[in-house]
Amino acid sequence: MVQDRIARLRESMKAAGIDCYLIPTSDYHDSEYVSGFFQVRKYFSGFTGSAGTLVVGRKEAALFTDGRYFIQAEKELEGSGIRLMKMEEPGVPTIPEYLEQVLQEGECLGFDGRVVKAESVKEYEEILEKKNGKMIWDKDLSEGIWTDRPALSHNPVFVLAESYSGESASSKIARVREKMKEEGCGIHILTSLDDIAWLLNIRGNDVESCPVVLSYIVMTMEKVLLFAEGESGVWTDELKKYLTENGVELRAYDSFYSYIPEIHGLKALLCKGRVSCRLLKELSGDVDVVDRENPTSLMKAVKNQVEMENLRRAHLKDAIGVTRFMYWLKTNVGKAPMTEVSAAEYLEKLRRENENFIEPSFGTICAYGANGAIVHYSAKENDCAEIRPEGFLMVDSGGHYLEGTTDITRTFALGGLTKEMKEHFTMVLKAMLNLRAAKFLYGCRGINLDIRAREVFWERGLDYKHGTGHGVGYLLNVHEGPNSFRWKTQGEHLNSAVLEEGMVTTDEPGIYIEGSHGIRTENELLCRKGEKNAYGQFMYFEDLTYVPIDLDGVEISMLEEKDKERLNGYHKEVYEKLAPYFEGEMLKWLGAVTAPVN
Repeated sequence: MVQDRIARLRESMKAAGIDCYLIPTSDYHDSEYVSGFFQVRKYFSGFTGSAGTLVVGRKEAALFTDGRYFIQAEKELEGSGIRLMKMEEPGVPTIPEYLEQVLQEGECLGFDGRVVKAESVKEYEEILEKKNGKMIWDKDLSEGIWTDRPALSHNPVFVLAESYSGESASSKIARVREKMKEEGCGIHILTSLDDIAWLLNIRGNDVESCPVVLSYIVMTMEKVLLFAEGESGVWTDELKKYLTENGVELRAYDSFYSYIPEIHGLKALLCKGRVSCRLLKELSGDVDVVDRENPTSLMKAVKNQVEMENLRRAHLKDAIGVTRFMYWLKTNVGKAPMTEVSAAEYLEKLRRENENFIEPSFGTICAYGANGAIVHYSAKENDCAEIRPEGFLMVDSGGHYLEGTTDITRTFALGGLTKEMKEHFTMVLKAMLNLRAAKFLYGCRGINLDIRAREVFWERGLDYKHGTGHGVGYLLNVHEGPNSFRWKTQGEHLNSAVLEEGMVTTDEPGIYIEGSHGIRTENELLCRKGEKNAYGQFMYFEDLTYVPIDLDGVEISMLEEKDKERLNGYHKEVYEKLAPYFEGEMLKWLGAVTAPVN
């Protein structure tokens, strides 16, 4: 089927005069997860991972993806004729390098410019210039081939009350306008959905697991134009009144690109790393572009006092659900039938019992045994493992609540562990505890602190092919910049901001042994100010996540005294926070699984 689709795509390419066609995993807003309408790369390749780019030439097709998906991609691309490009592996070209190899003199590169980032195109143009080639940036060649393509999502919108957001939309708009003034800009163009949702205190359900609204914003000093679906089922009269009260004018979603050429003679503030190629191509030549990170990016990453307190509440509720899941799993494995899918469904059921729960913050990764080595594994009803009383079960999951967003990973020891398995589990634990305990001077970035987790692995010649941590939104994207923990920078927009009080970042080292097991332990950390002295402002991390670590997986002999102190201190707090919500046998069990290790 994939081969037939690629063949039909090549026919459309030939008709359009395109020799090489680029299909990224993206929507019109550079969202991490994309709704059904935008899953063009999945349709043509069969690869279901959330990140990757398909490049289709006249003779060869290649799929580029990162280390999280190597195992999955090899399996899903089998028999498709598509070549897997393992990004950042030795000898594997980047996408621009590959294009330079395959594009011949005078040939044409094509793509839908609404789903390709503006900053990517500069390299493509340089390659084409050298080869006297050309670029067609306004072709969605899936049209006419993907006949049963899902419709665009435009679901009902709601306003996030200030009791949850901690700041009004009018206040946020005023702060952004101050940044526009600082840059000398008369207009600001915003296309990233999480930024728009945060700015206007609105939420929706137009992207799976991301409570955002398909929309664009064009802001001047006098008005805010919101391009979004205006049907009554999406925007009620009450919502439209809310927009008017905040100086926001609602326009049709599909009129955005026809409006852009009407902008003239202004300095426009935008982030080329977040806007589409087509947006820049449509802008008039008399518009002076000021390329900066969106002001909202840092603003929303720094949670205010109301958001911080709400996040503590959200994580407590979440911890109760995940800990109840741990109890159910540990007491029923081997006694009652369970699979990766049924276990994930049970965990979601427990979360849904919490007040103000909305939806999972991403698709739960419930990976048993060797499936745990697939970093972003996705179990399916008809293709999942039975969970048995042996080996590891890794569960990476989270929830969206009105009080915020959660993300937690726990690896559970179910029995019959080898010495290597316990050693690996303990290494991951030591790494997580070490980063969590960091005390550092203000001005540090995640790139300065990543080594606190990764050195545990590097000392043994091991590593994991993902960042150690990412920022988390407030009832928004579970992956949010600009803060992160990673050991090297990537691209111009680095996602390695100075760590500010109020930023939430995950701490999630792991290890993945193909064919055997995968282990990851993840907490969310809230950056806080500590003591200030002659050396400067010191910072530290406050735990938001309070769920037991499975001591059955720990090799106690590998723990140094500082590791034991950190683990015991953490478990003491877990017990104190959760004990009021448990009773009987479950409370007794909670005491046992959080008991000090010696």
